[in-house]
Amino acid sequence: MSGKILCVNIDHIATLRQARGEHEPDPVEGAMICENNGADGITVHLREDRRHIQDNDVFALRDVVRGKFNLEMALSDDIIEVASKVIPDQITLVPEKRAELTTEGGLDVSGNMSRIRDVIKVFHDLNVLVSLFIEPDIDTVSASKDAGADYIEIHTGRYCNAAAPEDITRELDKMHRAAEHACALGLRVNAGHGLKYSNVIPVLSLAGLEELNIGHSIISNAVFLGLPDAVKKMKKIILDNPHGS
Repeated sequence: MSGKILCVNIDHIATLRQARGEHEPDPVEGAMICENNGADGITVHLREDRRHIQDNDVFALRDVVRGKFNLEMALSDDIIEVASKVIPDQITLVPEKRAELTTEGGLDVSGNMSRIRDVIKVFHDLNVLVSLFIEPDIDTVSASKDAGADYIEIHTGRYCNAAAPEDITRELDKMHRAAEHACALGLRVNAGHGLKYSNVIPVLSLAGLEELNIGHSIISNAVFLGLPDAVKKMKKIILDNPHGS
């Protein structure tokens, strides 16, 4: 697979299902639609509180996802046990708080170094790639290398939430420096959180960028466009702007 890949996060298909506690919409069907319309992989976050994706979803997705299957997870024994049975292509370690609406920031790598190293070893022994979801901070990038990660995923949320031009420029500069430092250390680079059609292009120029994890905006636009066209639109932007701007 060449170029930057799009992994669609389908958590919020499950959020809609859980709102009624029934069976529709089915995240597994959603994953197949996404891949049939340009997604290169599927991302889900199995949270400790199981607010959207459930254990059985993860096992079912492992059976049907043809591209990259990326499982986001906290440093939780419960979730590690599930992931060790599922054996996704990649795990992405993220911080997790019960009260948060969505992941609010990057992982504290230095503060959890011993634990992260142990978890990375577990998954490397299973031939699973490990990514750390982090802030675009030089020291945290270095800590990610020390921990043994394969990838960093740069948290793009602060950039996406910035409104003033100078704030947008500042956050982009941070991400560029973090990506360049990661490449210099031999780390691979992913990015995600808050990305949408209108703000993704500048992110495409990050050094070494391989993978974008985008969920909420695609699923939200699917309400109006339909899921196939919502995925196609994002994929077209990525293909049409391989070097960003």
